[in-house]
Amino acid sequence: MTKGVRSIVTVGVLSLFLVAFVCGTALAQEKIGVLDPQKVLFQHPKFAQVQKEIKAMMQKKQAEAKAAIEKATDDKEKQKIFSTKRQEAAMQEQKLMQPLFKDIDLAIRTVAKTKGITIVLDKAQVFFGGIDITEDVIQNLKKKYATQ
Repeated sequence: MTKGVRSIVTVGVLSLFLVAFVCGTALAQEKIGVLDPQKVLFQHPKFAQVQKEIKAMMQKKQAEAKAAIEKATDDKEKQKIFSTKRQEAAMQEQKLMQPLFKDIDLAIRTVAKTKGITIVLDKAQVFFGGIDITEDVIQNLKKKYATQ
């Protein structure tokens, strides 16, 4: 290798080490939390009530769809009615679940801030490490609804 190429390679390798060191330092400052979002959702104090509302709404949409389909004569019209009712049900379900998702998001942010956690990941996506905040988030939600 010529002297010019050797110095370029040396500078390149030193640059890579410097970048790796800076990135490693930045990552070391991050505190990572993990949680089981499904467990948090199922333990939400309002989850059972919302599920009952969703079930009642679904039965109502099914009855509406069945009545409309029985009146329809064309198969395309029947399919359109079915699709429309299914979309309406999905939108209504999302609307009913939205307050729970907002509560959970706020609880996660509150617990993370309290514990100095800067990143929260789904526990199922993490192989190793992280601070499990699942129970803390559940307790935060329960405390919120106990005072209401």
